[in-house]
Amino acid sequence: MTAPSKLPTRRLGELEVSAQGLGCMGMSEFYGPTDEAESVATIHRALDLGVTLLDTADMYGRGANEELVGRAIAGRRDEVVLATKFGAIRDGNGPASAVRGDAAYVRQACEASLRRLGVDHIDLYYQHRVDPDVPIEETVGAMAELVAEGKVRYLGMSEAGAATIRRAHAVHPITALQSEWSLWSRDIEDEIVPTCRELGIGLVPYSPLGRGFLTGRFASPADLPDGDFRRVAQPRFAEGNFERNLKIVEALRKLAAERGVTPGQLALAWVQHRGEDVVPIPGTKRRAYLEENVAAVSIELSADELAAVEAAVPAGAVAGERYPEQGLRLLNR
Repeated sequence: MTAPSKLPTRRLGELEVSAQGLGCMGMSEFYGPTDEAESVATIHRALDLGVTLLDTADMYGRGANEELVGRAIAGRRDEVVLATKFGAIRDGNGPASAVRGDAAYVRQACEASLRRLGVDHIDLYYQHRVDPDVPIEETVGAMAELVAEGKVRYLGMSEAGAATIRRAHAVHPITALQSEWSLWSRDIEDEIVPTCRELGIGLVPYSPLGRGFLTGRFASPADLPDGDFRRVAQPRFAEGNFERNLKIVEALRKLAAERGVTPGQLALAWVQHRGEDVVPIPGTKRRAYLEENVAAVSIELSADELAAVEAAVPAGAVAGERYPEQGLRLLNR
């Protein structure tokens, strides 16, 4: 399948965005070598295809990703719904090890992101992870002040638990929840998704392709580039788990072949079919993969086809946790 000439839109609360967004994290680090020229070209191609939602965070590349996105959208700001995140604190070169959600830090982080992005406002500002040591009312209250000042338009949360989402929404409307959701990460379905729908909060699944595993491009851990964090910080890519998870991809590959699409497109189409309030943000740093991902928006799956996909990749079938223990402590709280 080829990418449609223009993407349809969906709504996250009151915010209208393209039916699929673009995750920009891998353009700066985590997934092997980077190529800024190709990354900028990928963002430009995304905008040409009608992708409006661009997702970054202040921790990606230690600010470098926001700077890259800012350079890429210069002159095209009115085409972009710009989303970034704050609050994940890194210790060393690994993923986040701690969080901050105190009011002073919220403001400090926002001002720094605005500078790096080169913009006067952020369209969707997420708390990257909930700080257990700061009442969510303080964090969201500070975020609401940024809305009142025009520095932020809409508020979001990432990997928050249902009770915390309710408390946050009582302080100021939460527009979107960004959490991992894919065929092999379904833990938000029982409680968190229903809570968001009750409150009118949109859902933004990150890693809808299982950090690339569900595309079928990897036959062994050795296929991952040197320095790729999936080799050292993703239990599902570890020896033993990797081989068991390949069986999931093979089942998906067979169904995809019957439809004449790629395994990744079928996995993305499944996420797109979770509801009209769902806007996945598959990440890529290459135009070819971007176009493949965007084409998944046009795939219509019947009830029987969706059932076949879920039978091939049943909930809980994946081997390994989403993150190492340190990362798991930051989820759904």
